[in-house]
Amino acid sequence: MLMKTNPSLILMFIFQFYATNTLAQEVSTREDFRYHIKKAGTVIKIDGVEGENEWNNTQLIDTLYNHNPTDTGVSKNPSNIRLAFDDQNLYIFAKNFDQGERIIQSLQRDSDNSQWGSDSFTIAMDPINKKQSGIIIGINAGGAELDGNLLVEPSRTTYSDVWDERWFSSTKQYDNYWLTEIAIPFTSLRYNKDNLKWGINFIRGDKVEGYYTTWTTPFPINFNGIDVNYMGTLVWPEIPVVKNKIAFVKPYTTLSSLKDNQAENTDVDTKIDAGVDIKMAITKSLNADVTLNPDFSNADIDQEVTNITRFDISFPEQREFFVENADIFSGFGSYSIFPFFSRRVGLNTPITYGARVTGNVTDDLRIGAMNVQTKKDEGLDAQNNTIVAFNHKVLNRSQLKGLFVNRQETGNDTINDYARNYGAEFTYISKKGNFNNSIKYHRSITDENTEGSYFGIDGHYATRRIRTGLTVDVMDEDYQAELGFTPRLFNYNADSQSVVRKGYIFANPYVTYKFFPKKESSKLNFQGFRFNHNFYLNSDGTLNDRDNNLAYDIFFRNTSEFTLLGTNREVNLQFATNFLGPEFDNLPIGNYNFTSGTVQYNSDGRKQFTYQTSATYGEFFNGNITTLSASANLRFGYWGNFNLSYNYNDIYLPENYGTLDLHLFRFRGLISFSNKLFFNNTVQYNTQSENFSVFSRLQWRYSPLSDIFLIYNQNNDTNGFNVKNQSIILKLTHRFAV
Repeated sequence: MLMKTNPSLILMFIFQFYATNTLAQEVSTREDFRYHIKKAGTVIKIDGVEGENEWNNTQLIDTLYNHNPTDTGVSKNPSNIRLAFDDQNLYIFAKNFDQGERIIQSLQRDSDNSQWGSDSFTIAMDPINKKQSGIIIGINAGGAELDGNLLVEPSRTTYSDVWDERWFSSTKQYDNYWLTEIAIPFTSLRYNKDNLKWGINFIRGDKVEGYYTTWTTPFPINFNGIDVNYMGTLVWPEIPVVKNKIAFVKPYTTLSSLKDNQAENTDVDTKIDAGVDIKMAITKSLNADVTLNPDFSNADIDQEVTNITRFDISFPEQREFFVENADIFSGFGSYSIFPFFSRRVGLNTPITYGARVTGNVTDDLRIGAMNVQTKKDEGLDAQNNTIVAFNHKVLNRSQLKGLFVNRQETGNDTINDYARNYGAEFTYISKKGNFNNSIKYHRSITDENTEGSYFGIDGHYATRRIRTGLTVDVMDEDYQAELGFTPRLFNYNADSQSVVRKGYIFANPYVTYKFFPKKESSKLNFQGFRFNHNFYLNSDGTLNDRDNNLAYDIFFRNTSEFTLLGTNREVNLQFATNFLGPEFDNLPIGNYNFTSGTVQYNSDGRKQFTYQTSATYGEFFNGNITTLSASANLRFGYWGNFNLSYNYNDIYLPENYGTLDLHLFRFRGLISFSNKLFFNNTVQYNTQSENFSVFSRLQWRYSPLSDIFLIYNQNNDTNGFNVKNQSIILKLTHRFAV
């Protein structure tokens, strides 16, 4: 019998983690790996050519250390890395030796496949030197560029691929090496001129050998190469004081033509629109962004999905204004609860303007403030949305964070409609970064004086072999995050056709253990098992829903992967539910216990032809389910990537509860004419949403941070393929300094 959540047990768990980890040894990569940068003695030309005397008298880094798939030993193929500066730019030189063979998946900009699937060179930098933020810049051997902001999470460092600053590179290939040169203007960097030590690391991807190598070592494989806690130090003799431009202005104009066959007026709507994005440096470490009449037509299309759960699912944010520095606003809650979720802003109405300030006020205090105004549209009142957040570094590298969210109706004096959220979180992070524990408390209030709360803890511990942790969330049924994402609060009663709010308690203990091969000749990188359990309890402690998962993973040296997964699930269905459509009977209230198994294989990702397959078979509520997934990718040199995927669900429930086949096809084609000109195409067919869609985008980056886009979008129904709507958009952006 399941017991109610006991707060004393939670506190004991936190105490035990603290007691076993607070004495962890401090890592010293920033002390042990130091690069003393010097001023360039001559003009450095960014041309991908090692010019005579250009890099003389600069410190040489000629040893990189293995980091993944093994974190011991030095790289087989060496690299020569040098840095210099002048009064305008920071310069980086990387000469990457090999045997003349290279893997270049694509030339597309800001692409994971181009960067991490290809031979590449990456710089991760922390100019503030407080392990709170930073930037990432990458180049692959074909010259494809990637840049982004580092997102510092409690247990790891990731990045968003939106940085929106000017920098320059040139890359050329030679017989036994490829060479890249990079120039980063000081006007593009956020730093304190009195701080002469920056965090920095270099990561090389050698895909032929199947290794990622880094400048700094040792640090375990469970941390990625861009982790802010394992950087070296870039030591400056002085940092040039650069006069910032007043602002960088990026106006846009669009010419669009839209035909909506589902609207009352089906005439073609052709119009010209315009807007502007403005970026202003308040200080060298604090930035302001303003967008007026923003247009997000060039954002990538959402992927169609098959959803056979009882709850909504979220899609990632892709709008540029919200993505840059998003972690200061979005780094709250847990993996299933978001007190603020930016996709809720402007979801149903167009945005008039947005203004945002982000960056460091002091070395330890990072802030974010955002205000977005939407228009009145089709019976919906205009809304003003304010989000304020801060992240204060305490206790070496721990974090104290706060969040305030306000949605306020505007333009209608007869009502006072608002919803507000506020909360605080404290995350203890050990010096090594392998242990962290978060305590979270959030509240909400509406204009109807409805108040609710959300409390959570999250503990995590990781070593090279083991990763374990526990997440606990306690959600009050009256907690309302109108600009957040809390899907489990909303339960649909199919009998009454109403939504019922129900609070819950969530617990997620998990353990991962890896076995590494003893012989260097082994064909395996590692193998291991995963235990992952999710328990959803009602507010009185009784069981609502649980799933228990046991998986075994095998990761091969050639980058292929094999997984076996077993799942047992028990659901105490409290409301009649209909998964498959109104033509079937509602699944009745009751207890359902069902088990399934999954087998999955991913082929060698370095090949020109790659594929992934997955099959699941088992019980599903009072019936059974078969799920088959397959995808194949064919690459032609580095100019063409063509991917076809298929997902099939065969669901059988007895009597008249439902029998249904669901099909989802997706084709994605990318043609890279150069590292500045790309043609993206996505075609999707989803029988569940009864939608067939075509999305095509031609992008030419004719100047740094300036693009021309030609976008075509069409949606058809899947019964007769009648056109629901179609549009064509021509968009021009150009960035300049004032």
